[in-house]
Amino acid sequence: MAASDPIGVFDSGIGGLSVLREIRRELPNEDLLYVADSGHAPYGDKPAPLIEARSIAIVEFLLSQRAKAIVVACNTATGAAVATLRARFPLPIVAMEPAIKPAAASTRSGVIGVLATGRTLASENFARLHARFGADVDILVQACPGLVEQVEAGDLSGAETRALLERYVLPLLERQADTLVLGCTHYPFLAPLIREVAGPSVAIVDPSAAIARELRRRLADAVLLSHEKRAGTERFWSSAAPDQAQPLISRLWRAGIEVWSLPNAPLPG
Repeated sequence: MAASDPIGVFDSGIGGLSVLREIRRELPNEDLLYVADSGHAPYGDKPAPLIEARSIAIVEFLLSQRAKAIVVACNTATGAAVATLRARFPLPIVAMEPAIKPAAASTRSGVIGVLATGRTLASENFARLHARFGADVDILVQACPGLVEQVEAGDLSGAETRALLERYVLPLLERQADTLVLGCTHYPFLAPLIREVAGPSVAIVDPSAAIARELRRRLADAVLLSHEKRAGTERFWSSAAPDQAQPLISRLWRAGIEVWSLPNAPLPG
């Protein structure tokens, strides 16, 4: 690994672009690689062994592209695979977790709501967070089936997406939640609609910026921060069909980018 090598980022789909966006702000000179495993999204309803296999295979692909560090930009993959990834691959690996700590510290009502996939909420990682920070606040959990699929389809503000959000968010507000934790990297793309549904008095907590800062710290500790003065580049791959992946990633990131098909051979599952 060298300081000039790129950073690898992956998610079950396009949701991790919300994390990539914060990494680009924090580290403007770094080259970035992004893998969207949209052909297998959502991870939230997949068995843990499959998520682990996908995660291992994607990290191996990113290493073949000379990645010097990995960001697991997916809460579900973090819960299912990050321990295995860290044991198997000797490079900095930064992973997501629901931002319960800052939400618990900032709530006024003493009630926070966590929006996430069912698998994230059932993970040992989430159980540890709940036990650590739930002593003095009431943590309400809400699995959100269907939201990842809406984002993957590019429906960020339609009637069906709004109806799902109302179903998931309004019961939390009725129980006095004044802070909502976005426990899936797809959900920041729904933040404007969540704000419309929840109202201006409800805080929305997204851990993406904190993850970007942690990545900077880990790279600095490993003496792997880029010395380049030029603007960093981005390269994108997806396991979805190119005609599906290209328009949506371009819409969420920047027009004119190229999205490559993720090679099938090294990706079991």
